[in-house]
Amino acid sequence: MRAEPLTSILAAQNLNYLGVGSQMLGIDDERGLAALCWAGSNVVPVGPIEAVEPFAMYLRRRGRRASSMVGRADLVLEMWRLLEGHWGPAREVRDDQPCLVIREPSHLEPDPRVRRAAPEDLQILLPAAIAMFKEEVGYDPTRTGDGYHYYVRSLANSGRSYVVVEPRDGIEQVVFKADIGAMWDGIAQVQGVWVHPTLRGQGIATNAMAAVVADILTFAPTVSLYVNHYNVAARRVYEKVGFHQEATYATVLL
Repeated sequence: MRAEPLTSILAAQNLNYLGVGSQMLGIDDERGLAALCWAGSNVVPVGPIEAVEPFAMYLRRRGRRASSMVGRADLVLEMWRLLEGHWGPAREVRDDQPCLVIREPSHLEPDPRVRRAAPEDLQILLPAAIAMFKEEVGYDPTRTGDGYHYYVRSLANSGRSYVVVEPRDGIEQVVFKADIGAMWDGIAQVQGVWVHPTLRGQGIATNAMAAVVADILTFAPTVSLYVNHYNVAARRVYEKVGFHQEATYATVLL
């Protein structure tokens, strides 16, 4: 995993957090552990392409429990090719998601309004997080219970959500948010970037992301994220901030 940390992070961060119904699958060779596959609410393969088939065969026998596959593009797409006839159809296949990286502060002025969310922000953070999830994934994450609520609360409690809060119509609202969705081996992966729909196109995300990067770099030497290739506006924001591509993800939404 350390050979490709950018595309291994989503599996690696789970090594010590196996939940009910989750598994970390492994394949050994003569040198030791050669490949891993996290099989929880999502499936994340890591390792050489040759490892995908045995992982896929095991998952086919086990049956589908995951809501998505995500990770290095060639691994995910090959695994989906092998499982589609048994798990399909997919809701969506996102086959080209540039994985972007920045390792030094942006040349842009950080937005001074950006701060880490606090536990007391949960009431205004949760609606923004749900709105982001609906846009990105396509359904309401609260429909299956309280799991998403607990996830958002854990991010706020651990200082891993960043927000800009402004009064709108007399009510304090989150108008920008971004989360550290994964951390491992000196990498902080940013997820859940969102701007209030009525404020998009005004450049808010650019300087806000510069502020997020500046803060994260105080405790992690690498900031990464992945973005859909067709999201031209978001890619333009990240390019302005100073991100560059070093890998490619793919995601299969089930």
